[in-house]
Amino acid sequence: MSRVKSLQQVADSYAPLVFLVVLGIALAASTKGFATTNNFLNLARQHSIIIVLAVGQTMVMISGGIDLSVGSVLALSGVVAGLTAANQVPIGVCAALGLATGCLCGFINGLVTAKARVPAFIATLGMMGMARGVALVLSGGVSIDLPPQVSSWTAAHSFAMAVVFVCAMFTVALTWHLILTRTVLGRQCYAIGGSREAARLSGINIDRHTVVIFTLNGLIAGLAGMMMVAYITVADPTAGEGYELDSIAAAVIGGTSLFGGRGKIGGTIVGAFILAVLRNGCDLRNISEHWQRFVVGLMTILAVFYDRMRRRE
Repeated sequence: MSRVKSLQQVADSYAPLVFLVVLGIALAASTKGFATTNNFLNLARQHSIIIVLAVGQTMVMISGGIDLSVGSVLALSGVVAGLTAANQVPIGVCAALGLATGCLCGFINGLVTAKARVPAFIATLGMMGMARGVALVLSGGVSIDLPPQVSSWTAAHSFAMAVVFVCAMFTVALTWHLILTRTVLGRQCYAIGGSREAARLSGINIDRHTVVIFTLNGLIAGLAGMMMVAYITVADPTAGEGYELDSIAAAVIGGTSLFGGRGKIGGTIVGAFILAVLRNGCDLRNISEHWQRFVVGLMTILAVFYDRMRRRE
């Protein structure tokens, strides 16, 4: 019985990775233009942002919460940075203001969830609307151009930007992995997500940890906003629409439980790459984006259903 259980645990851990490898090999063999350097660079620039968001979302979900505002916070952080850059403020200061904006939004999410006892789903849904609205108001509903010296450099150095994006993605992933596996905060995230009442009785300050976790996720969304501005070379108030759902789907497909207490950063990265490779292959084969959305939604439902059955067992 124990051997069967251990085999099932191995299957749970490596099934997404095996699926990713099989999918990649199948697309490389059947799709022209997939296994090329230019395509891989495009994948790195486009999907590093979603992977960064998914890493932050994983910590929130492990603690038993969810954050629907990350796409809108991404846009607001980008608009704040873009506005200050357009006024000839040094780029480092602009980036710091963008990150601070993300932290502030995350802090408000955590405060409303912890102190006002508003469910995270509702609190972050409200922030999703507020952040997007403020981004549209600040920008006047139009994209904000970056200074020519910045936009021309990012456009001319696509390979360098891809390298920077990949380095940022793996730095964030490694940092959050270490937080979850080597720190008190990480262990208490799992405890809170596994059983809030048991965590409270063991002396964990759940309110404080909720605020910290959401603030860190706001920081991640702010960083993703800076990456988005660098990628598209403008600050777009409509950027990041739907990214919150992609980040949740990547985490769930990678094995993170929607019910809390279970998940790994490595699994989330694999889940995000599955979505990235699947969508890239569909684009190269001229498959409609509508069908891509359908497949992603179906995969998310199946992953949650499997997690539900696994917890019941």
